[in-house]
Amino acid sequence: MKNYNLLFILIVFLSICVSGCDDNYTYEVPKGNTELYNDCLKRSIGPNIAGQKIEFVYAMAIGPEKGKLISARATATIPGAKGTFMENRSFYTDMGGIDVPVIVAEPSTTMGNKTEIIFTKDTCAAALRYYYVIPQEARGKSVSFMFSSTASTGENVSYKLGPYEISTINMQLDLVLSNNNNCYLSISDMAAYNASVAAVNTSKIDLVYVYHSGKSAPMNHALISPANDKYLSIITLPTGLNNNTPFWKVYGLRDRHLSRSQYGVYVDDIDFQKMNFENAPNYGLDLKLDSGAWVETADGKYRAFIFVNQVDDIKKEMTVSIKRYQMK
Repeated sequence: MKNYNLLFILIVFLSICVSGCDDNYTYEVPKGNTELYNDCLKRSIGPNIAGQKIEFVYAMAIGPEKGKLISARATATIPGAKGTFMENRSFYTDMGGIDVPVIVAEPSTTMGNKTEIIFTKDTCAAALRYYYVIPQEARGKSVSFMFSSTASTGENVSYKLGPYEISTINMQLDLVLSNNNNCYLSISDMAAYNASVAAVNTSKIDLVYVYHSGKSAPMNHALISPANDKYLSIITLPTGLNNNTPFWKVYGLRDRHLSRSQYGVYVDDIDFQKMNFENAPNYGLDLKLDSGAWVETADGKYRAFIFVNQVDDIKKEMTVSIKRYQMK
C-alpha cells in the first residue's frame, strides 16, 4: 500500500510539473467508475471457534446516474448456525471516527447456506456487515464465502473470501466454583460438579477448587489435582478421586474469547500442541483475577486453558472460563 501511495504522489507531482510547462493545460476531475462494483473484508480476528461469529463487511456501489442496488447476499459452503444474518443497515464513518448506521433494507432472510437482503431504499452504495455463526458441524473443517449483489441494470458482481479453517477447540464460559457447592471441575465435560455428582463421575474429575485463607496453610483461591494429598488434606473428597492433573499457572494471558476484554490475544490450537507438561506441578495456589492455567487430563486426552474471570473472597467462589483441545 505504501508503494502505491508513493506512485500516486509521483504521478500527481509529474502532472503538476507538466502543467506548469504548458500554458494550455486544463485539469479535469477523473470520472468515477459507474459500473457495479463490490469489495469485501473480514473484520473478526483470532481462531474461528464453533459457536462464535465470523464478521465481514461487504461493500457495493454503482454510479447513481446509472442505476441502484437491488439485492445483496452471502453464501457459505457450510450453512451457518442460528443467529447468522446480514445487517439491513449500511455503515459509514463520520468525521469523529464513529460508525453511523443507515437502514437501507428489510431484515435479512437465511435459507440453508444463503443469507440475503432486498434493498428498500433508493441506494447506489452500501457497506453491509455479515455475521456468520460457526456451526458445530464445521469443527475441524474449512468454510468459504461468496458475496454477491445485483443492480437495477441487471448487472451482477461477486467476491469470494476463504477458505477459513475452523478450530477444533471447545469452549465453556463462566463456570462458578464454590467451596459450598460445585467445587469439582471436569475438563472432559467442561463442567463443575458438587460432591454427589463427582462421586459417580470420579474418573472425570480433574481439579478441585478450594478457598482457604486461614493462618494454617493459606491457599486463597486454588485449583488442586485430586491426587495431591498435601493441599487437599483440609477437605474430605468423595471416594475414588485420584486423577493427577499437571498444572502450569500463568498470569497476563488474557484470551479475548474467555475474558471478553479489549486485549487482542487468543489461545489457538497450536498453543495447546506446543505445551510441555514435563515436571509440571499438580496444583495452583493463590489464583488471581485475570490469571490462568494450562492443564492436561491424567489420560492425556485433553489439554485446556483455564481463565479466571472473577474471584470472591466473601462468597468463597471463583468464576472461570475454559478452552479445551482434544489431543487424542
